[in-house]
Amino acid sequence: MTIAQCRGALLGLAVGDALGVPVEFEGRSRRRLDPVVSMRAYGTHNQPVGTWSDDASLTFCLAASLTHVGAYAIDVQDLSRRFINWLDMGYWTPHGQVFDVGIATREAIFRLREGIAPEKAGGTREFDNGNGALMRILPLVFHPLWQQADAAERQRLTHRVCSLTHGHYRSTLGCYLYLEMAWGLLQGLSPAQAHQRLLREVPLGLLPKLAKEVDRYARVLDEQLALIPEADIQSSGYVVHTLEAGLWCLLRGKSYADTVLTAVNLGDDADTTGAVAGGLAGLYFGADQIPAEWRQGLVQRAEIEALADRLLF
Repeated sequence: MTIAQCRGALLGLAVGDALGVPVEFEGRSRRRLDPVVSMRAYGTHNQPVGTWSDDASLTFCLAASLTHVGAYAIDVQDLSRRFINWLDMGYWTPHGQVFDVGIATREAIFRLREGIAPEKAGGTREFDNGNGALMRILPLVFHPLWQQADAAERQRLTHRVCSLTHGHYRSTLGCYLYLEMAWGLLQGLSPAQAHQRLLREVPLGLLPKLAKEVDRYARVLDEQLALIPEADIQSSGYVVHTLEAGLWCLLRGKSYADTVLTAVNLGDDADTTGAVAGGLAGLYFGADQIPAEWRQGLVQRAEIEALADRLLF
């Protein structure tokens, strides 16, 4: 594990997010007419260039919590306080206030504010499977407790961190598959090799509650995922769609820029697809392979880099 990987993951996620923010909710047909090729300003949320959204904010909240608590514990009470401070006080926001938050995440943070136990705050219903946990889970792969755990304990740790906002096991499984993909990349595997490892090793070790959801991720666990036509890849806010789209972009991408621009130009939930694909692409290609113009234009870049450096436990 290197500083370049840690910085690549956080900067890559934030840049993918920022590329998508100005065009969030616009459809794929609009992107075909007006493709994103560089950082833009304003647009959907009327934000300055280089502005990232809740995707990166909550990722940074998790990274800050993990590095504050240290290598020997994961404190979901500390994480819940940071989520509340984000929504209420603008903690780890680009400009001091929240301008975008998912419904399920907002409702869960309201419950956290009321004193609900963190593991009970996230929704557990069928329609509570948005991508709000997936978009922020990446820092967990850098924590020693997750890295050193066996498969069952990794799944339990993933569920603990997911369940602050998304308590359904379908969301947990999506986050776990994403983290295992990231783990393969951390070991020096290519995206294609990491995906093959995912197919070979992960389904066999799933806990029963996660195994019940595995059929939902049939395309994620299809060795032909990269060959699926773009028309069949959806880019909605559903956790399954976001993971499929993010991995599809990564497996087809020739560079960091190619990967995230493909993701953002899928349209609809462009910032989150960009963030999910961008985190893995940044981890794989490294921070230096993110175009300099995009890195330099990113709001709070120095603070993000300093946070990423602390993830090297």
